[in-house]
Amino acid sequence: MTLPDPSDAEPAAGHTEPSPPAETLPADTDAAAASRDRSAAAEKVRGFPTTPGVYLIKDEAGRVIYVGKAKNLRARAGSYFLKAAAEDRRTADLVREIRDIDFLEAESEVDALLLESRLVKDVQPKFNSDLKDDKTFPYLQITTHEDFPRVEFTRTPRLKGVKLYGPFTSAGSLRGAIVVLQRIFKFRTCTLDIDADDERWRWFRPCLLASIDQCTAPCNLRISKEDYRRDIARLKTFLDGGKQRLVQEMRGEMLAASEQLEFERAARLRDEIRLLETLDQRGDLEEHVQPEVFLVDPKKGLAGLQKVLGLPAPPRVIEGVDIAHLAGNETVASLVQFIDGLPFKPGYKRYRIKTVDGIDDFRSIHEVVSRRFARLVREGSTLPDVFLVDGGKGQLSAALDAVASLGIEPPCMISLAKREEEVFVPGHSEPLRLSRDSFSLRLLEYVRDEAHRFAQHYHHLLRGRRTLEE
Repeated sequence: MTLPDPSDAEPAAGHTEPSPPAETLPADTDAAAASRDRSAAAEKVRGFPTTPGVYLIKDEAGRVIYVGKAKNLRARAGSYFLKAAAEDRRTADLVREIRDIDFLEAESEVDALLLESRLVKDVQPKFNSDLKDDKTFPYLQITTHEDFPRVEFTRTPRLKGVKLYGPFTSAGSLRGAIVVLQRIFKFRTCTLDIDADDERWRWFRPCLLASIDQCTAPCNLRISKEDYRRDIARLKTFLDGGKQRLVQEMRGEMLAASEQLEFERAARLRDEIRLLETLDQRGDLEEHVQPEVFLVDPKKGLAGLQKVLGLPAPPRVIEGVDIAHLAGNETVASLVQFIDGLPFKPGYKRYRIKTVDGIDDFRSIHEVVSRRFARLVREGSTLPDVFLVDGGKGQLSAALDAVASLGIEPPCMISLAKREEEVFVPGHSEPLRLSRDSFSLRLLEYVRDEAHRFAQHYHHLLRGRRTLEE
């Protein structure tokens, strides 16, 4: 409503002025109406759940102009109504057009990622327009012309011989989803051209993904073409949004397998169903993602380590450990795992040191190494080929003592000291001094730095929790 002009004379008592025509009545400005609509939308977000899903932002005509995914719908959608979003050049145009917002819940972050991709493709919202044709965005690609189809991450999808899913808005989330889904459907991601009728493949040595039950190893013909394609068909059903139907079908197959005394197959189906039903417990997809760019040539690095460490073969599994301190009061440790020279995120571990008071790196390393190797022995798992400790002679001695206390034969254990990047090896009084440009040293530095990064990340998480508690 417009305030009257103070200079206007008031009408005489008892005199009533005629009402102005309707078209001349004062009205709210467009800006005020837009602000009121955005406020209503912001208030609406307060009632959103804190679960995964997708949110749909609408304009004044009710059209969906943006679709986004969220691990926490209320927090993510609410961020568009903060002052920072209105000032950020990447979101300012979108924020100005927001008049309404809705959401669709999903059972997990993986489900939300796939739902977002389907909606963007079907609705083609205005502010997702860059995803329509730009092939630099990531896709999940399943080959269809091979005996054993491959599942691939790609930014340059093929035009023939593939089934495409996407585009996706986050490369990291897609890579993480592929890792999570591979644990359930056990598909291959390698580039091998496998012929199901060529018996020579029975003598091929599978990669370690088969050893950790993340691939059914068609490269070794451990699974028939029909059974493998059945697994791929299940994956497609899931990617197409048929999760509930898939679980019901798998339950039926599990019961049938059990009745036919095929207990191994029934157990595998049971485990896959459990993983599908607990996708919401898999954590942040970005935690699963494998790095896209590597600083070293893995094969050359492994070959170099075989030579300088005198190993019988290039090491396949390397583990590295590092220690971090929380304001001198709490010590944490990280363990990272590399397979075939590349980081393997599912093998990463975090530890809170329990038996050491204050700062004592040697005793902390002793505890972590004891706990790690005790678990490997208890579970009957294979020991790593190389175990790398961040530090010098003292840290290496502490790690060796820990393994000796368990009464087991240690693997190749070494330490890498900062500054001079010296490599300490048991039985040698002097450290190995590798060329700064050698592939073997670069790989060891990569493992050490990744362990340090992971330890510091855990350190920051705990420090943040402590701040909140205080």
